[in-house]
Formats: sequence, C-alpha cells, structure tokens
Amino acid sequence: MAKKEKQIEQEVAAGARMVRHVHAFDIILFIVLSLLALVIIYPFYNTILVSIVPQVDYTRHPFMLIPSRVTWENYDFVFDSPLLLRSLRNSVILAVVGTLYNMVLTVLLAYTFTKRDLPGRNFFRFLLVFTMYFGGGLVPTYLLYKALGLVGNWWVMVLPTGVSITYMLIISSNMSELPSEIEESARIDGANDIQVLLRIILPLIKPILATFTIYYAVERWNEWYNAMLYLKDSKLWPLQLSLRAIISSASFVSTASFTGDTRPPLYGEGIKMACIVVTVFPLMLLYPFLQRYFLTGLTLGAVKG
Repeated sequence: MAKKEKQIEQEVAAGARMVRHVHAFDIILFIVLSLLALVIIYPFYNTILVSIVPQVDYTRHPFMLIPSRVTWENYDFVFDSPLLLRSLRNSVILAVVGTLYNMVLTVLLAYTFTKRDLPGRNFFRFLLVFTMYFGGGLVPTYLLYKALGLVGNWWVMVLPTGVSITYMLIISSNMSELPSEIEESARIDGANDIQVLLRIILPLIKPILATFTIYYAVERWNEWYNAMLYLKDSKLWPLQLSLRAIISSASFVSTASFTGDTRPPLYGEGIKMACIVVTVFPLMLLYPFLQRYFLTGLTLGAVKG
C-alpha cells in the first residue's frame, strides 16, 4: 500500500514539473509571438497615425504610439478630389467584371487540360507555360493593343489579362485529382462536358475556386499599370491610378509651401498614407471573412501544381 502511494506521489510530482515546464514555455512563446505581431502590426498602425496627425507632430514624433492631435484634412483632400468617386466606381466594376471574366476562362482552360485524350495537350501546355517566362515586350504589346482598338478603351484593363497560368495549372491539378469514376458515371447517365463541369466537378472544388476568385479580385482591385500605359482619359482610370495622381498633386502642394507662395496645412507624407488607407480599407474589411480561403489557397498551392 505504501509503495502504491509513493508511486502516485512520484507521478503527481512529475506532472507538476511538466506543468511548470509547459507553463514557462508558453510564456516564452507568448512573448516571442507578441513581439512578432507588434513588428507586423505597427507599420499598419503607424500608417493610420501618419494620415491623421498634423505635419508638425509627425516631424517631431515619427514613431508615435498615441496621437496628441487628430486632423482629417488629409482625408478631406483625398475625398474632395473629383477623380475619387468616379475611379472608385471604375474599380468596383473592374473587380466584378474582370474577376468573372478571369474565372470563366481559367476554369474552362483548366478543365480542357484534364482531358488526357486532347490532341497536342502537352504541346499547348508547354506554350502556356512558356508565356510565364517570356513576353513579347512593351512596344510590340502596345502596337498589338492599338491594332485591336484597345488603346484608350476601358476594356484594355480586362481583356488582355484573361488567365493566370499559375492559377490555371493549380485548378487543373485539383480537377485531375478527382476520381475518374465520378465523371464516367455522369456520362453514362447522359451528361455532356458542360454538365459534368457545372454539376459534378465545380461543386467538388469549391474551396480552390473561392481562393482564386479572391486572388483575381485583389489583383483587379489593385490594377493601375495597364491604365497608366494605355488610358489617357482620367474618367476611365481605376482607383489606384487616381490615388497616384492625387499623391503627385499633394507632393506639388507640399513643395509649393516651401517657396513662400502658399502654406497649406497638408503634407505629402500624410496624403500618401491617407491614400494607402483608402485603398486597403475595403480589403481589410473583407479579409477576416475570407481568411480561411487565403490559407486554403496557400496550402493547396504548396502541395499541388
């Protein structure tokens, strides 16, 4: 009996030591993760602070934690621009139409490459992969767009960038992983290719479709390069390009303040940070609801392709 009680005491002591050990490790891990979170979060927090504090406060305390004064003049400058609302509408339309266009083409192309009996399948796949590494160059691309009537046309931001080859290959790989018996049974019941794709395959790969829908939407929302090259009419500009123009005009105002002609209460750095917040804010609102799809896409992209 005494031997059994001694054994129980030893087990309890060992458990207590383990609890103390795990507890100490948890504290260290918490401290390390907190420091990493601070390093990651503070730049975003500082961006917001710079956008809402006067220039004098920012100059004196560029790495502040709590602002002593708050001003919304930088945001007033951004939202008072006649470009903003119009370009915001353009970006929303571009994100919706462009994402739908991207996903339709990507899914159809990915489904095509799951057909092992497709003539020249490997050759066409090689041609697509080749375009990932080699392009025609800016001047030939401009001449092609001009010949197609896309220069100065809003559709120049949509039509040329139809498919991401990387996304297509990952979706095609996921389709190929599905059991072939599912498709065969559907064909026995009289289903054609479109019915098999819409009713059988797409419902089984919803997570990967949601992931790349988000990726395409983010890319469309951040579109500015093609607009800068091919669109001269500011009425067609997306939000990112308009904000770039606003930043340039803010820098001009800030420079003019040093000449003695005018001394506006705005400064270029604050305008830049306000533009960053305006650009990122819609995505920040959506990200908590879509985080699991981002993680799913990263995981699938790491093991497939």
